[in-house]
Amino acid sequence: MDVRLATQADAETLSEIASATFPLACPSHTTAKAIADFISKNFQVTSFDGYLADANRVLFLAEQTGEAIGYAMLILGEPTDPAVAASITLHPTAELSKLYVRPGHHGAGISVALVDAALESARAAGCAGMWLGVNQENARANAFYEKSGFRQVGLKKFLVGEAYEDDFVRERAL
Repeated sequence: MDVRLATQADAETLSEIASATFPLACPSHTTAKAIADFISKNFQVTSFDGYLADANRVLFLAEQTGEAIGYAMLILGEPTDPAVAASITLHPTAELSKLYVRPGHHGAGISVALVDAALESARAAGCAGMWLGVNQENARANAFYEKSGFRQVGLKKFLVGEAYEDDFVRERAL
């Protein structure tokens, strides 16, 4: 398995992975319509074209035997969400905005490798900390982030469709 920086040529692949894996992170009460609306607003190829062109974003792609199996997105800079800004304590900071791995590859160390790449990139950019938001009901993700050194420091809301979900804000020192 290899983790590399994603390029503009990867926009379609990233869009496909994001669209396929985002529903896995949603609580069971999230409607199919809300998930579809979120995907259509955030995970189109044009969305990833923009993310990849943004100098404050770094995207990583995990591949195994030529197959794209996961990705992560790092956003450099201070949070704009007031609840997050009030929760985090380490500055400058970066957000681990996305971390998704295809089913069938969970538990194989891909998420660890993607987080490690994001941490290294944030350190290289001079960040003192990294934060993320994760749904309070996503027990698997919360356990992974806790094991990875991200401690819960606050709460925030996350809009999916027309409904707000409750997220933990987690932070770790770099």
